[in-house]
Amino acid sequence: MALSDLLYPDNPKRKQELIQLHQELLDCMSTNFHATNELVGVLNEHLGCTITPIKMRESSTVKENCEIIIQVMSEIQHQVQKIDSDMKEKLEPVLYQKLYDIKEPELEKIAIAQRVFSIIFGEATSTAAMVAIKLLGSSHLTLTVSKLISLLAQIGASVLGGVSITIIGLGLEMILHAILGAMERSQLLTAVRSYEKHLAEFKAASEKYQHAIHEVTSLVRQQVQ
Repeated sequence: MALSDLLYPDNPKRKQELIQLHQELLDCMSTNFHATNELVGVLNEHLGCTITPIKMRESSTVKENCEIIIQVMSEIQHQVQKIDSDMKEKLEPVLYQKLYDIKEPELEKIAIAQRVFSIIFGEATSTAAMVAIKLLGSSHLTLTVSKLISLLAQIGASVLGGVSITIIGLGLEMILHAILGAMERSQLLTAVRSYEKHLAEFKAASEKYQHAIHEVTSLVRQQVQ
């Protein structure tokens, strides 16, 4: 009996589900890598950051690729926190509070931020100030980054975390051989179903993350035109 028949004894067609899950994950991760690099480019160009762009490593496992994107997302979080700290340190409390006041006009916030960046960098563009305000005021982006980091960690630790991202080309049996040694066969189906749940949450969070980044990068493109 084939190994895949042990996993799905009642429905041979379902043996393709694992390959489909793996492909969906790779497609979603690839899009997230691209979106993250877009944001990294904006931060490096306009806010003086030096974050290294990332690339999926085809010779590495799902977990290792998750760790790559987690690391750069954490660095983005760190840079946003640093911007906030600079604002808080160099502004009077009343002006600092204005940055987070939803009733305050955005142009006023940008002017305040530009004043701080002029102190830090000697000069500052309105684009840099606008990016900073968008990042500081975007609880949507902050929450989606945190959510995505959590989900990436879960996926990295899941049943397919140790599988190479290129193994899909070798077929289902190779994928199953790669993951079966980590658990009893009776546990494998439960683990795959849990993985399906993680992937569904990951895809939803990824869409929000990509949308939040698109909002920032679109504004930058409009600003520099």
